[in-house]
Amino acid sequence: MSEIKAKLKFKQNHFEIIEEGNYVNCAVSKKKILLKDLRYWNVELQEAYFSPIEVNVRYRKLKKLD
Repeated sequence: MSEIKAKLKFKQNHFEIIEEGNYVNCAVSKKKILLKDLRYWNVELQEAYFSPIEVNVRYRKLKKLD
């Protein structure tokens, strides 16, 4: 199976596929996230996150807690 990066539009509780693919990159760690495993994203920033750890890193950075 070839890996093709998808382009998504993140919405509340779901995402819309703009360009077909099977993965996106985490905005924080740059890890590949298969679309079937994608659970965390930010609608306002239009970013995907690999896990709650990356969500927390981004939140803390935005709130300047680190």
